[in-house]
Amino acid sequence: MKILCVSDEVDPLVYSVNAKKRYADIDLVISSGDLPAKYYEFIISTLNRPLLYVNGNHKGIHKTDDSGYGMGASAGSCDEYYGECIDGKVLYLKKLDLIVAGLGGSMKYNNGLDQYTETAQRRRMARMAPSLMLNKIYHGRPVDILVTHAAPFGIHDAPDLCHRGFECFNRFIDQYRPKYLLHGHVHVLDQNKRPVTECSETEVINVFKSYILEIDK
Repeated sequence: MKILCVSDEVDPLVYSVNAKKRYADIDLVISSGDLPAKYYEFIISTLNRPLLYVNGNHKGIHKTDDSGYGMGASAGSCDEYYGECIDGKVLYLKKLDLIVAGLGGSMKYNNGLDQYTETAQRRRMARMAPSLMLNKIYHGRPVDILVTHAAPFGIHDAPDLCHRGFECFNRFIDQYRPKYLLHGHVHVLDQNKRPVTECSETEVINVFKSYILEIDK
């Protein structure tokens, strides 16, 4: 199984006339947030694959990326036209036999939209517990992939409040053991040095811009 992961910045390799050929073998698209709605629309219409996303911390902000694509408003609401918002949800994708959960947003730093204190994010996570436990009963594991915008605390995060990771994500890893945690938010200047960190049984990956996740089912 191949998953195209995107986050934070439009990737010219994805937003391209060659995208359909380049990503012909993709099964699913996952976004860790802070991308324009028109970018999601392009990906869905070009690749004809499901797209799942969480909100970043710039919901509703009109953005133009550095290369001048001028994509318009960033995706925020759960609108099927731009994919499916999984923020605060747990989904079982029967066709792929894949369980995906989402917790978007960043640490609260200026009272903006989709910003949370540690306590607030922990409460959001707690509301997912019944679904995760049911997955454990019916599918043999609680979750395969946790999609976040911010990083876990102390893993790929930064010291400033905006980019500080959430400790509850570390607790999620310890309690539910997802195979992968995909996040964005912290920009990666050198794509050849993308942060990928093993944490217990979970591979934590910064999917900034774009990343191909291959899962051997």
